[in-house]
Amino acid sequence: MSLINTVVPAFKVNAFHNGKFVALTEQSLKGKWSVLVFMPAAFTFNCPTEVEDAASHYAEFEKAGAEVYIVTTDTHFSHKVWHETSPAVGKATFPLVGDPTHQLTRAFGVHIDEEGLALRGTFIVNPDGLIKTAEIHDNAIARDMKETLRKLKAAQFVAANPGQVCPAKWQEGAKTIAPSLDLVGKI
Repeated sequence: MSLINTVVPAFKVNAFHNGKFVALTEQSLKGKWSVLVFMPAAFTFNCPTEVEDAASHYAEFEKAGAEVYIVTTDTHFSHKVWHETSPAVGKATFPLVGDPTHQLTRAFGVHIDEEGLALRGTFIVNPDGLIKTAEIHDNAIARDMKETLRKLKAAQFVAANPGQVCPAKWQEGAKTIAPSLDLVGKI
């Protein structure tokens, strides 16, 4: 079953964010766009590259009105130490979410039961709490947050412009398509 256009389920987790521990729930995602980025675990070799990439594009996500949440199966305590000891992760100014009970990884379909870890999953959630994009990778394949930012902007565009769709490789400001019977077989 697809998660697209389903409501983020109820949850309660803790995160390390800007030097503090904070509690997060599904209500924390309401009212603004959210990007949930699942990773296997803290203190791995590939995950810091993705956290650093997210940090380098964070101002663009904020400008687009979105919050980024990095989620691993570790605790928020681990994330504090990870943030303090990894130069790459130390650049993060967005919440580092701990999911030691695996409620989020299971709810989003990225949990690996045999390992107790998460697959690399990326989900864009609209301000009403509806999941608008879902992408899941093998853990050996890291993501490009610039592409996630492009997908966020596309999701925001179609939300603000009903009846329009964003074609392949659409970039903000580019031409969109208004689907119609007249276009069938012509593109």
